[in-house]
Amino acid sequence: MRYIIIGAGAVGGTIGARLHLAGHDVVLVARGTHYEALRDRGLRFTSPESTHEIPAPAVTGPDDVELGPDDVLVLAVKTQDSAAALDAWAPRPVTGGGTAGERLPLLCAQNGVENERLALRHFRRVYGVCVWMPATHLEPGLVAAPCAPYTGILSVGRYPSGEDDTIRRVAADLEESVFLAPVVPDVMRWKYAKLINNLANAVEAICGPLTSGEAQALGDRAKAEGVAVLDAAGIAHTDADEQAALRSGKVEIRPADGVERGGSSSWQSLTRGTGTIEADYLNGEIVLLGREHGIPAPVNETLGRVAGICARERRAPGSMTPGALTALIDAAASSSTPR
Repeated sequence: MRYIIIGAGAVGGTIGARLHLAGHDVVLVARGTHYEALRDRGLRFTSPESTHEIPAPAVTGPDDVELGPDDVLVLAVKTQDSAAALDAWAPRPVTGGGTAGERLPLLCAQNGVENERLALRHFRRVYGVCVWMPATHLEPGLVAAPCAPYTGILSVGRYPSGEDDTIRRVAADLEESVFLAPVVPDVMRWKYAKLINNLANAVEAICGPLTSGEAQALGDRAKAEGVAVLDAAGIAHTDADEQAALRSGKVEIRPADGVERGGSSSWQSLTRGTGTIEADYLNGEIVLLGREHGIPAPVNETLGRVAGICARERRAPGSMTPGALTALIDAAASSSTPR
């Protein structure tokens, strides 16, 4: 199996690097200065034990690679970029006949819960990947994954549910590549739990590191509101005990010397000044479900709105104090309370 990593940033670059180091064929898909760095120098991948130079081939898109029947597509772009990526890759021909959408498996190694639904419109075989893996991509050509003994936990399963031989083969390859990769029949149950944890990403992006009690309280409010909305919607999600049992002692942060420890994916988007942020598909998912089920979600609505402004105006992380953000959220919560 050859792995086409669509979006070789923090998550995709780490998955691609580890697969390559384990002897698997990998193609890295990137754009802009990151692609240029990968093309000219390869991917520089830093882990707790060492720094590796990954000479895997790099391309900018589907026009630059000939797809074969044994290829596996790994979608690792931010959700706001998924539609364009799916549109580009699904119609590409595969050697022997048919298109990628008809013949190839597609894994969604992304935050949020919308990507799999988007993918299923284009691909017959879609798989979810719940990513528990602190990784950082702040400079072109550089990716760092500071965890051990496993680089990360990638719970995998067929979408919307179940498992098959393909995902079991993928999981075996990931296990050979320093990941813990349990095959689960209910992968979205795990991804909804990860969604709850990701709701605090916007707080970190807006206010900076969650070191103050006030910032941590905002993150807790966002998560509590998210749980209430999922429960009202009847959506199952793993609880804290299940998550802790899976992660305990398996993914511990051990930063390498000289490598900056980055924040969440949303924090990294603002740090790189990309102009976009995935809050619409994290906090915005809770807002959407809340509106569908009549549950106000003022905390996540405010976080999503302010994070979007920060991204569009290319503000650096920490551009607003926790106190100022709390005041905005309290005002929104007050106006949404039934009288």
